Amino acid sequence: MRVWVWAAATVALLLVATLLWRGSDAAATTSTTAAPADVPSGTPAGAVSEAWAAEGTLLPGTVVGQGRVLVGSTHGVQARDPLTGDEVWRYTRSNARMCGLTATDGVAVAVFATEDRCDEAVALDAGTGVRVWTRSLNLAGDAVLDSTSAIVLASNPTGVMTLDPTGNNVRWRYPAPETCRLLGADAGTTGVVVLERCGDATDVTVRLLDGFAGSENWSRSLPVGEGEPVQLLGADVVVTVRVGDEVQTLTGPDGTELSRMPLPEGTTDVQQVTAGTVSLVRTDAVVTALDTSSGAPLWDAPAVGLPVTAAGPKDAARPAPILLPDEDGFSSRDPLTGTELGRYAVEGPPSGGAASAVGPVVVLRLDDRVLAYS
Repeated sequence: MRVWVWAAATVALLLVATLLWRGSDAAATTSTTAAPADVPSGTPAGAVSEAWAAEGTLLPGTVVGQGRVLVGSTHGVQARDPLTGDEVWRYTRSNARMCGLTATDGVAVAVFATEDRCDEAVALDAGTGVRVWTRSLNLAGDAVLDSTSAIVLASNPTGVMTLDPTGNNVRWRYPAPETCRLLGADAGTTGVVVLERCGDATDVTVRLLDGFAGSENWSRSLPVGEGEPVQLLGADVVVTVRVGDEVQTLTGPDGTELSRMPLPEGTTDVQQVTAGTVSLVRTDAVVTALDTSSGAPLWDAPAVGLPVTAAGPKDAARPAPILLPDEDGFSSRDPLTGTELGRYAVEGPPSGGAASAVGPVVVLRLDDRVLAYS
């Protein structure tokens, strides 16, 4: 009888353990890893074609990191080989919704919601998929992720919060002032910029916060007409904002007005990115390069997208070329002069993408997918 009792108790314990395992986070998590990537060498061919594509519901602003292409979905993130498009590692959770994904400093940071709030964060080595850290958070369900070197930014209309991407500590929070809502937030080399509107006012306030301390460096009020579009475009070196029918550029150190660029009538699509000391503003099918010190226009060229954000050059006199999508493919250009240095022809890349080259492959990040050309 004693043996039967012990046997029954053991079976019961195994059954309970199995049921607990099946309902646990560990059972719902699929995690694979890979060896570090060898970044491919070479350059794209003079004529390229689509080599592979990957759909993604959540994509980091910069999809290429540590020799991998990062693609996010409803339940997690996967990394692909840039040459073949084959999956090399993944991290997914079937019992949670991924709120956002961003990549910086060699790690991919993903935030998951287990119920109605985004409450769990994980950092994965972008090259290998190895977990770097995890932590609990308390973010609203509509949180959006962004990042720059050493800063991960989570934002929604009620405020922002910053994380250390290579550690797991929350640095600071900024709640929107009473009666105010954030229209946008961006992390860049200037710090963290928020664009806010308060009460029934049509005017907006641009506010620059120190990226590491959260203290306010400056704020500036911008008049906005009733019903006019307003959009925070960028926060690298200079702060760029669309207000109505013009793009305004503000200096990073103190927010003084640097330039105003009128938009062509009927402009619907505006993008901005900084490449070294040049601000690139795309309006529909034309990109205009502005000097970030003086605001003066330097050159313009046809474009249906922009290059991926580029860090400042080690030698300002010899900046790295940029990759610009246009209706005939991709052109490699000198960011200071706009001189075309090379061309990788393909018919009609989709509009609105951000292009970068990984060895012989051109990677184009769109809002809902990644395309690779070789």
